[in-house]
Amino acid sequence: MTQITEAPKKSGGIRDLGKMFGSGSGAKQLGILGALVVIIIIFQVWTGGLTLTPGNLIALVSQYSYILILAIGMVMVIIAGHIDLSVGSVAAFSGIVVASLMQNFNVPWPVAIVLGLVVGALIGAWQGFWVAYVGVPAFIVTLAGMLIFRGGNQFIGNANSVAVPKEFQFIGAGYLPEVGPDTGYNNLTLLLGLVVIVAIVWREFSARRTQAEMGSDMAPLWVSLVKIAGLVIVTGYATYLFSSGRVGTSFPISGIILGVLVLLYSFVTRNTIFGRHIYAVGGNSHAAELSGVNSRRVNFFVMMNMSVLASLAGMIFVARSTASGPQDGLNWELDAIAAVFIGGAAVAGGVGTVTGSIIGGLVMAVLNNGLQLVGVPSDRVQIIKGLVLLAAVAIDVWNKSQGRPSITGFLTRKRTGGALTTETPPVPRVQDDTNALEPTVGASETNRPSSVTPNN
Repeated sequence: MTQITEAPKKSGGIRDLGKMFGSGSGAKQLGILGALVVIIIIFQVWTGGLTLTPGNLIALVSQYSYILILAIGMVMVIIAGHIDLSVGSVAAFSGIVVASLMQNFNVPWPVAIVLGLVVGALIGAWQGFWVAYVGVPAFIVTLAGMLIFRGGNQFIGNANSVAVPKEFQFIGAGYLPEVGPDTGYNNLTLLLGLVVIVAIVWREFSARRTQAEMGSDMAPLWVSLVKIAGLVIVTGYATYLFSSGRVGTSFPISGIILGVLVLLYSFVTRNTIFGRHIYAVGGNSHAAELSGVNSRRVNFFVMMNMSVLASLAGMIFVARSTASGPQDGLNWELDAIAAVFIGGAAVAGGVGTVTGSIIGGLVMAVLNNGLQLVGVPSDRVQIIKGLVLLAAVAIDVWNKSQGRPSITGFLTRKRTGGALTTETPPVPRVQDDTNALEPTVGASETNRPSSVTPNN
Protein backbone atom coordinates (compact mmCIF):
# COMPACT_ATOMS: atom_id res chain seq x y z
CA MET A 1 0.00 0.00 0.00
CA THR A 2 1.44 3.27 -1.09
CA GLN A 3 1.42 5.98 1.54
CA ILE A 4 0.72 9.46 0.25
CA THR A 5 2.43 12.21 2.16
CA GLU A 6 1.77 15.88 1.71
CA ALA A 7 4.79 17.90 0.66
CA PRO A 8 5.77 20.42 3.30
CA LYS A 9 4.77 23.96 2.49
CA LYS A 10 7.69 26.23 1.92
CA SER A 11 7.73 29.30 4.06
CA GLY A 12 9.96 32.09 5.13
CA GLY A 13 11.59 34.99 3.36
CA ILE A 14 9.91 36.57 0.38
CA ARG A 15 7.27 33.80 0.13
CA ASP A 16 5.63 35.00 3.31
CA LEU A 17 5.03 38.42 1.78
CA GLY A 18 2.40 36.77 -0.42
CA LYS A 19 0.32 36.33 2.72
CA MET A 20 0.32 40.05 3.47
CA PHE A 21 -3.10 40.65 1.98
CA GLY A 22 -4.31 37.07 2.13
CA SER A 23 -5.41 35.11 -0.91
CA GLY A 24 -8.31 35.43 -3.29
CA SER A 25 -9.79 38.91 -3.50
CA GLY A 26 -7.15 40.34 -1.18
CA ALA A 27 -4.37 39.34 -3.56
CA LYS A 28 -6.31 40.77 -6.51
CA GLN A 29 -6.64 44.09 -4.73
CA LEU A 30 -2.91 44.02 -3.98
CA GLY A 31 -2.15 43.80 -7.69
CA ILE A 32 -4.55 46.63 -8.55
CA LEU A 33 -3.16 48.71 -5.71
CA GLY A 34 0.34 48.14 -7.04
CA ALA A 35 -0.75 49.43 -10.45
CA LEU A 36 -2.20 52.53 -8.79
CA VAL A 37 1.07 53.20 -6.95
CA VAL A 38 3.05 52.86 -10.19
CA ILE A 39 0.75 55.30 -12.01
CA ILE A 40 1.04 57.82 -9.18
CA ILE A 41 4.84 57.59 -9.20
CA ILE A 42 4.96 58.02 -13.00
CA PHE A 43 2.82 61.15 -12.95
CA GLN A 44 4.61 62.51 -9.87
CA VAL A 45 7.84 62.43 -11.86
CA TRP A 46 6.25 63.48 -15.16
CA THR A 47 4.50 66.51 -13.68
CA GLY A 48 7.49 67.64 -11.63
CA GLY A 49 5.85 66.84 -8.29
CA LEU A 50 2.42 68.36 -9.00
CA THR A 51 0.46 65.13 -8.51
CA LEU A 52 1.12 64.72 -4.79
CA THR A 53 0.45 68.28 -3.68
CA PRO A 54 -2.23 69.19 -1.12
CA GLY A 55 -4.29 71.22 -3.60
CA ASN A 56 -4.28 68.57 -6.31
CA LEU A 57 -5.02 65.69 -3.92
CA ILE A 58 -7.94 67.57 -2.35
CA ALA A 59 -9.30 68.44 -5.80
CA LEU A 60 -8.91 64.81 -6.92
CA VAL A 61 -11.10 63.49 -4.11
CA SER A 62 -13.63 66.27 -4.52
CA GLN A 63 -13.90 65.89 -8.30
CA TYR A 64 -14.16 62.09 -8.48
CA SER A 65 -16.01 61.15 -5.29
CA TYR A 66 -19.34 60.93 -7.10
CA ILE A 67 -17.92 58.50 -9.68
CA LEU A 68 -16.53 56.32 -6.88
CA ILE A 69 -19.95 56.33 -5.20
CA LEU A 70 -21.45 55.10 -8.45
CA ALA A 71 -18.78 52.37 -8.60
CA ILE A 72 -19.94 51.04 -5.22
CA GLY A 73 -23.43 50.41 -6.54
CA MET A 74 -22.25 49.29 -9.97
CA VAL A 75 -20.02 46.53 -8.60
CA MET A 76 -23.02 44.96 -6.86
CA VAL A 77 -25.02 45.14 -10.09
CA ILE A 78 -22.19 43.54 -12.07
CA ILE A 79 -21.56 40.85 -9.44
CA ALA A 80 -25.23 39.90 -9.78
CA GLY A 81 -24.71 39.52 -13.54
CA HIS A 82 -26.31 42.74 -14.80
CA ILE A 83 -25.32 46.17 -16.07
CA ASP A 84 -26.83 49.62 -15.46
CA LEU A 85 -26.58 52.22 -18.22
CA SER A 86 -28.96 54.69 -16.63
CA VAL A 87 -26.95 55.90 -13.62
CA GLY A 88 -25.82 59.16 -15.25
CA SER A 89 -29.35 60.06 -16.31
CA VAL A 90 -30.80 59.05 -12.93
CA ALA A 91 -28.21 61.24 -11.19
CA ALA A 92 -29.06 64.17 -13.45
CA PHE A 93 -32.82 63.67 -12.96
CA SER A 94 -32.55 63.49 -9.17
CA GLY A 95 -30.28 66.53 -9.19
CA ILE A 96 -32.74 68.69 -11.13
CA VAL A 97 -35.66 67.51 -8.97
CA VAL A 98 -33.83 68.43 -5.74
CA ALA A 99 -32.63 71.78 -7.13
CA SER A 100 -36.15 72.66 -8.31
CA LEU A 101 -37.68 71.73 -4.97
CA MET A 102 -35.30 74.03 -3.11
CA GLN A 103 -35.53 76.95 -5.55
CA ASN A 104 -39.19 76.87 -6.59
CA PHE A 105 -40.87 75.47 -3.47
CA ASN A 106 -38.46 76.61 -0.72
CA VAL A 107 -38.01 73.07 0.55
CA PRO A 108 -35.31 72.96 3.29
CA TRP A 109 -32.12 71.37 2.01
CA PRO A 110 -32.11 68.41 4.48
CA VAL A 111 -35.67 67.53 3.40
CA ALA A 112 -34.67 67.94 -0.25
CA ILE A 113 -31.82 65.45 0.19
CA VAL A 114 -34.21 62.88 1.68
CA LEU A 115 -36.68 63.45 -1.15
CA GLY A 116 -33.87 63.05 -3.65
CA LEU A 117 -32.99 59.65 -2.18
CA VAL A 118 -36.69 58.70 -2.31
CA VAL A 119 -36.78 59.65 -5.99
CA GLY A 120 -33.79 57.39 -6.56
CA ALA A 121 -35.46 54.54 -4.67
CA LEU A 122 -38.65 54.87 -6.75
CA ILE A 123 -36.65 54.88 -9.99
CA GLY A 124 -34.68 51.87 -8.83
CA ALA A 125 -37.86 50.03 -7.84
CA TRP A 126 -39.29 50.76 -11.30
CA GLN A 127 -36.25 49.38 -13.07
CA GLY A 128 -35.80 46.54 -10.60
CA PHE A 129 -39.38 45.41 -11.22
CA TRP A 130 -38.80 45.03 -14.96
CA VAL A 131 -35.51 43.20 -14.42
CA ALA A 132 -36.43 40.92 -11.52
CA TYR A 133 -40.12 40.18 -11.99
CA VAL A 134 -40.80 40.68 -15.70
CA GLY A 135 -37.49 39.26 -16.89
CA VAL A 136 -36.44 42.06 -19.23
CA PRO A 137 -32.61 42.16 -19.45
CA ALA A 138 -31.10 44.92 -17.34
CA PHE A 139 -29.21 46.22 -20.38
CA ILE A 140 -32.51 47.02 -22.14
CA VAL A 141 -34.29 48.33 -19.03
CA THR A 142 -31.51 50.72 -18.10
CA LEU A 143 -30.95 51.78 -21.71
CA ALA A 144 -34.59 52.84 -21.74
CA GLY A 145 -34.08 54.49 -18.36
CA MET A 146 -31.10 56.41 -19.69
CA LEU A 147 -33.33 57.96 -22.37
CA ILE A 148 -36.36 58.47 -20.13
CA PHE A 149 -34.61 60.21 -17.25
CA ARG A 150 -32.31 62.26 -19.49
CA GLY A 151 -35.44 63.61 -21.11
CA GLY A 152 -37.02 64.07 -17.68
CA ASN A 153 -34.08 66.18 -16.56
CA GLN A 154 -34.44 68.52 -19.54
CA PHE A 155 -38.24 68.62 -19.20
CA ILE A 156 -38.23 69.65 -15.54
CA GLY A 157 -35.44 72.19 -15.93
CA ASN A 158 -36.49 73.40 -19.39
CA ALA A 159 -32.90 72.64 -20.46
CA ASN A 160 -31.69 75.41 -18.12
CA SER A 161 -29.46 75.43 -15.04
CA VAL A 162 -31.12 75.58 -11.63
CA ALA A 163 -29.02 77.01 -8.79
CA VAL A 164 -28.92 75.47 -5.31
CA PRO A 165 -28.56 77.30 -1.96
CA LYS A 166 -25.20 77.69 -0.25
CA GLU A 167 -26.15 75.42 2.65
CA PHE A 168 -26.77 72.56 0.23
CA GLN A 169 -23.40 73.10 -1.47
CA PHE A 170 -21.65 71.91 1.69
CA ILE A 171 -22.14 68.20 0.85
CA GLY A 172 -20.26 68.58 -2.44
CA ALA A 173 -17.96 71.56 -1.98
CA GLY A 174 -17.47 71.61 1.80
CA TYR A 175 -14.47 70.58 3.89
CA LEU A 176 -13.84 69.56 7.46
CA PRO A 177 -14.00 72.83 9.44
CA GLU A 178 -11.20 74.44 11.41
CA VAL A 179 -11.50 73.69 15.15
CA GLY A 180 -9.18 73.82 18.14
CA PRO A 181 -5.83 75.57 18.47
CA ASP A 182 -3.89 76.92 15.50
CA THR A 183 -1.43 74.14 14.64
CA GLY A 184 -0.84 75.14 11.05
CA TYR A 185 -2.89 72.13 9.95
CA ASN A 186 -6.56 71.20 9.90
CA ASN A 187 -7.05 69.54 13.28
CA LEU A 188 -10.09 67.48 12.31
CA THR A 189 -8.20 66.03 9.35
CA LEU A 190 -5.32 65.12 11.66
CA LEU A 191 -7.79 63.47 14.02
CA LEU A 192 -9.39 61.57 11.13
CA GLY A 193 -5.99 60.29 10.03
CA LEU A 194 -5.19 59.17 13.59
CA VAL A 195 -8.49 57.27 13.80
CA VAL A 196 -7.73 55.51 10.51
CA ILE A 197 -4.25 54.53 11.72
CA VAL A 198 -5.65 53.10 14.97
CA ALA A 199 -8.27 51.19 12.96
CA ILE A 200 -5.55 49.73 10.70
CA VAL A 201 -3.55 48.42 13.66
CA TRP A 202 -6.63 47.12 15.49
CA ARG A 203 -8.00 45.35 12.41
CA GLU A 204 -4.72 43.59 11.64
CA PHE A 205 -4.22 42.22 15.15
CA SER A 206 -7.91 41.39 15.45
CA ALA A 207 -7.64 39.35 12.25
CA ARG A 208 -4.57 37.55 13.59
CA ARG A 209 -6.38 36.73 16.81
CA THR A 210 -9.35 35.33 14.86
CA GLN A 211 -7.05 33.24 12.66
CA ALA A 212 -5.28 31.87 15.71
CA GLU A 213 -8.59 30.89 17.35
CA MET A 214 -9.75 29.13 14.18
CA GLY A 215 -6.40 27.41 13.66
CA SER A 216 -6.09 28.75 10.11
CA ASP A 217 -2.87 29.46 8.25
CA MET A 218 -1.44 32.73 9.52
CA ALA A 219 1.33 34.95 8.20
CA PRO A 220 4.37 35.48 10.43
CA LEU A 221 4.24 38.43 12.79
CA TRP A 222 6.89 40.32 10.84
CA VAL A 223 4.70 40.25 7.72
CA SER A 224 1.84 41.87 9.64
CA LEU A 225 4.23 44.47 11.03
CA VAL A 226 5.49 45.29 7.52
CA LYS A 227 1.89 45.59 6.30
CA ILE A 228 0.95 47.87 9.20
CA ALA A 229 4.06 50.01 8.72
CA GLY A 230 3.35 50.47 5.01
CA LEU A 231 -0.32 51.38 5.52
CA VAL A 232 0.52 53.72 8.41
CA ILE A 233 3.15 55.54 6.34
CA VAL A 234 0.74 55.99 3.41
CA THR A 235 -2.10 57.09 5.69
CA GLY A 236 0.14 59.48 7.61
CA TYR A 237 1.47 61.08 4.44
CA ALA A 238 -2.03 61.44 2.99
CA THR A 239 -3.21 62.98 6.27
CA TYR A 240 -0.34 65.49 6.11
CA LEU A 241 -1.24 66.47 2.54
CA PHE A 242 -4.97 66.84 3.21
CA SER A 243 -4.43 68.83 6.42
CA SER A 244 -1.78 71.18 5.03
CA GLY A 245 -3.72 72.66 2.12
CA ARG A 246 -4.57 76.33 1.78
CA VAL A 247 -6.64 77.88 4.54
CA GLY A 248 -10.30 76.94 4.25
CA THR A 249 -9.64 73.55 2.64
CA SER A 250 -9.05 70.13 4.17
CA PHE A 251 -10.48 66.66 3.63
CA PRO A 252 -13.67 67.06 1.51
CA ILE A 253 -17.08 66.25 2.98
CA SER A 254 -17.81 64.23 -0.16
CA GLY A 255 -14.77 62.09 0.74
CA ILE A 256 -16.24 61.49 4.20
CA ILE A 257 -19.51 60.34 2.61
CA LEU A 258 -17.58 58.08 0.25
CA GLY A 259 -15.57 56.56 3.10
CA VAL A 260 -18.69 55.77 5.12
CA LEU A 261 -20.31 54.12 2.09
CA VAL A 262 -17.19 52.02 1.39
CA LEU A 263 -17.18 50.71 4.97
CA LEU A 264 -20.92 50.05 4.94
CA TYR A 265 -21.09 48.24 1.60
CA SER A 266 -17.87 46.31 2.20
CA PHE A 267 -19.46 44.94 5.36
CA VAL A 268 -22.74 44.16 3.57
CA THR A 269 -21.12 42.31 0.68
CA ARG A 270 -18.61 40.36 2.78
CA ASN A 271 -20.27 39.76 6.14
CA THR A 272 -24.01 39.47 5.60
CA ILE A 273 -26.22 36.71 4.25
CA PHE A 274 -27.66 39.04 1.62
CA GLY A 275 -24.18 39.92 0.40
CA ARG A 276 -23.44 36.21 -0.02
CA HIS A 277 -26.65 35.83 -1.97
CA ILE A 278 -25.53 38.50 -4.45
CA TYR A 279 -22.36 36.53 -5.20
CA ALA A 280 -24.34 33.28 -5.38
CA VAL A 281 -26.85 34.68 -7.88
CA GLY A 282 -24.08 36.13 -10.02
CA GLY A 283 -21.95 32.97 -9.86
CA ASN A 284 -24.75 30.50 -10.65
CA SER A 285 -28.33 31.75 -10.43
CA HIS A 286 -29.93 28.32 -10.91
CA ALA A 287 -27.84 26.69 -8.20
CA ALA A 288 -28.60 29.63 -5.92
CA GLU A 289 -32.34 29.20 -6.45
CA LEU A 290 -32.11 25.47 -5.74
CA SER A 291 -30.36 26.36 -2.47
CA GLY A 292 -33.20 28.60 -1.39
CA VAL A 293 -31.93 32.02 -2.52
CA ASN A 294 -34.63 34.39 -3.73
CA SER A 295 -32.90 35.59 -6.90
CA ARG A 296 -35.74 37.95 -7.80
CA ARG A 297 -35.38 39.79 -4.51
CA VAL A 298 -31.61 40.02 -4.97
CA ASN A 299 -31.92 41.41 -8.49
CA PHE A 300 -34.59 43.88 -7.40
CA PHE A 301 -32.47 45.16 -4.54
CA VAL A 302 -29.24 45.65 -6.48
CA MET A 303 -31.05 47.64 -9.17
CA MET A 304 -32.88 49.80 -6.62
CA ASN A 305 -29.73 50.32 -4.57
CA MET A 306 -27.86 51.46 -7.68
CA SER A 307 -30.40 54.18 -8.38
CA VAL A 308 -30.33 55.40 -4.77
CA LEU A 309 -26.55 55.77 -4.94
CA ALA A 310 -26.88 57.45 -8.34
CA SER A 311 -29.23 60.00 -6.81
CA LEU A 312 -26.77 60.65 -4.00
CA ALA A 313 -23.93 61.05 -6.50
CA GLY A 314 -26.05 63.45 -8.54
CA MET A 315 -26.80 65.60 -5.51
CA ILE A 316 -23.12 65.73 -4.54
CA PHE A 317 -22.20 66.81 -8.06
CA VAL A 318 -24.91 69.48 -8.14
CA ALA A 319 -23.77 70.76 -4.73
CA ARG A 320 -20.17 71.01 -5.94
CA SER A 321 -21.23 72.69 -9.21
CA THR A 322 -23.64 75.06 -7.33
CA ALA A 323 -26.34 74.33 -9.94
CA SER A 324 -28.07 71.50 -11.79
CA GLY A 325 -27.85 71.54 -15.58
CA PRO A 326 -29.00 69.56 -18.63
CA GLN A 327 -25.51 68.14 -19.26
CA ASP A 328 -25.07 66.62 -15.81
CA GLY A 329 -24.31 62.92 -15.67
CA LEU A 330 -23.10 62.47 -19.25
CA ASN A 331 -21.00 59.29 -19.57
CA TRP A 332 -20.91 58.74 -15.80
CA GLU A 333 -22.08 55.18 -16.30
CA LEU A 334 -19.06 54.47 -18.49
CA ASP A 335 -16.63 55.73 -15.85
CA ALA A 336 -18.35 53.67 -13.14
CA ILE A 337 -18.34 50.50 -15.25
CA ALA A 338 -14.68 51.03 -16.15
CA ALA A 339 -13.77 51.42 -12.47
CA VAL A 340 -15.49 48.13 -11.61
CA PHE A 341 -13.84 46.10 -14.36
CA ILE A 342 -10.40 47.57 -13.78
CA GLY A 343 -10.97 46.78 -10.10
CA GLY A 344 -11.13 43.06 -10.86
CA ALA A 345 -14.81 42.31 -11.45
CA ALA A 346 -15.73 39.57 -13.93
CA VAL A 347 -17.70 40.37 -17.04
CA ALA A 348 -19.94 37.34 -16.49
CA GLY A 349 -20.70 38.25 -12.87
CA GLY A 350 -20.06 36.51 -9.57
CA VAL A 351 -16.67 38.16 -8.96
CA GLY A 352 -15.78 41.61 -7.63
CA THR A 353 -15.29 43.65 -4.48
CA VAL A 354 -16.20 47.13 -3.31
CA THR A 355 -12.59 47.89 -2.34
CA GLY A 356 -11.27 46.70 -5.69
CA SER A 357 -13.76 48.91 -7.53
CA ILE A 358 -12.70 51.94 -5.49
CA ILE A 359 -9.06 51.25 -6.33
CA GLY A 360 -10.01 50.81 -9.99
CA GLY A 361 -11.86 54.13 -9.89
CA LEU A 362 -8.81 55.80 -8.36
CA VAL A 363 -6.67 54.37 -11.17
CA MET A 364 -8.92 56.07 -13.74
CA ALA A 365 -9.09 59.27 -11.66
CA VAL A 366 -5.31 59.56 -11.25
CA LEU A 367 -4.81 58.73 -14.92
CA ASN A 368 -7.28 61.40 -16.00
CA ASN A 369 -5.89 63.96 -13.55
CA GLY A 370 -2.27 63.27 -14.46
CA LEU A 371 -2.88 63.55 -18.19
CA GLN A 372 -4.60 66.88 -17.64
CA LEU A 373 -1.69 68.14 -15.55
CA VAL A 374 0.79 67.38 -18.33
CA GLY A 375 -1.43 69.13 -20.87
CA VAL A 376 -2.76 66.18 -22.87
CA PRO A 377 -5.86 67.31 -24.86
CA SER A 378 -9.21 66.00 -23.64
CA ASP A 379 -9.85 64.00 -26.81
CA ARG A 380 -6.62 62.06 -26.33
CA VAL A 381 -7.41 61.55 -22.65
CA GLN A 382 -10.62 59.75 -23.64
CA ILE A 383 -8.71 57.60 -26.13
CA ILE A 384 -6.12 56.60 -23.52
CA LYS A 385 -8.77 55.80 -20.91
CA GLY A 386 -10.60 53.62 -23.40
CA LEU A 387 -7.43 51.76 -24.31
CA VAL A 388 -6.61 51.17 -20.63
CA LEU A 389 -10.06 49.68 -20.02
CA LEU A 390 -9.89 47.52 -23.13
CA ALA A 391 -6.41 46.26 -22.25
CA ALA A 392 -7.36 45.45 -18.65
CA VAL A 393 -10.23 43.18 -19.73
CA ALA A 394 -8.69 41.85 -22.95
CA ILE A 395 -5.53 40.55 -21.26
CA ASP A 396 -7.60 38.54 -18.79
CA VAL A 397 -9.80 37.13 -21.56
CA TRP A 398 -6.85 36.28 -23.81
CA ASN A 399 -4.92 34.56 -21.04
CA LYS A 400 -7.90 32.40 -20.17
CA SER A 401 -8.48 31.48 -23.83
CA GLN A 402 -4.86 30.33 -24.03
CA GLY A 403 -5.25 28.16 -20.94
CA ARG A 404 -3.05 30.46 -18.90
CA PRO A 405 -4.03 32.01 -15.61
CA SER A 406 -5.66 35.42 -15.85
CA ILE A 407 -4.05 38.42 -14.18
CA THR A 408 -6.16 37.89 -11.11
CA GLY A 409 -5.54 34.16 -11.30
CA PHE A 410 -1.79 34.76 -11.48
CA LEU A 411 -1.99 36.88 -8.35
CA THR A 412 -3.95 34.24 -6.45
CA ARG A 413 -2.07 31.11 -7.52
CA LYS A 414 -0.08 29.22 -4.91
CA ARG A 415 2.95 26.94 -5.00
CA THR A 416 2.71 23.20 -4.45
CA GLY A 417 6.16 21.67 -4.38
CA GLY A 418 7.89 23.03 -7.45
CA ALA A 419 4.78 23.52 -9.56
CA LEU A 420 2.33 26.36 -9.66
CA THR A 421 -1.32 25.59 -9.09
CA THR A 422 -4.34 27.83 -8.89
CA GLU A 423 -6.35 27.75 -5.71
CA THR A 424 -9.56 25.77 -6.08
CA PRO A 425 -12.60 28.06 -5.86
CA PRO A 426 -14.98 27.49 -2.98
CA VAL A 427 -18.12 25.49 -3.68
CA PRO A 428 -21.42 27.01 -2.51
CA ARG A 429 -23.01 25.10 0.33
CA VAL A 430 -26.23 25.50 2.23
CA GLN A 431 -26.00 26.45 5.89
CA ASP A 432 -28.29 24.50 8.15
CA ASP A 433 -29.32 27.44 10.28
CA THR A 434 -29.71 30.18 7.71
CA ASN A 435 -30.24 28.31 4.42
CA ALA A 436 -27.74 30.73 2.94
CA LEU A 437 -24.90 30.26 0.52
CA GLU A 438 -21.25 30.78 1.21
CA PRO A 439 -19.79 33.56 -0.95
CA THR A 440 -18.24 32.58 -4.27
CA VAL A 441 -16.01 35.62 -4.57
CA GLY A 442 -13.07 33.61 -5.77
CA ALA A 443 -15.04 31.42 -8.13
CA SER A 444 -14.05 31.32 -11.74
CA GLU A 445 -16.25 33.11 -14.23
CA THR A 446 -16.52 29.91 -16.24
CA ASN A 447 -18.72 28.39 -13.55
CA ARG A 448 -21.48 30.83 -14.45
CA PRO A 449 -24.23 29.58 -16.82
CA SER A 450 -24.91 31.44 -20.02
CA SER A 451 -28.20 32.73 -18.68
CA VAL A 452 -27.78 35.26 -15.89
CA THR A 453 -31.40 36.35 -15.66
CA PRO A 454 -33.81 34.00 -13.86
CA ASN A 455 -36.56 32.63 -16.05
CA ASN A 456 -39.08 32.36 -13.24
